[in-house]
Amino acid sequence: MDEETFNMNVRKFLKRVGVSSQRQIESAIRQALANGKIDQDGVCKVSMQLSIDCADEPFVVEGEISLS
Repeated sequence: MDEETFNMNVRKFLKRVGVSSQRQIESAIRQALANGKIDQDGVCKVSMQLSIDCADEPFVVEGEISLS
């Protein structure tokens, strides 16, 4: 395995994930605000699941995003 190429490709993937995830989070929270599901001072729980076809189990990251 070429470590440099591998690292570069992982970083490209993570950049795509980061940008698209941020857009999705922003859109979902704006919609929740508009629908009254959360208020301006609310906290939104979030989680991200990474599935890798050659790995046994998915990797999950959980957290919260505070709006104020």
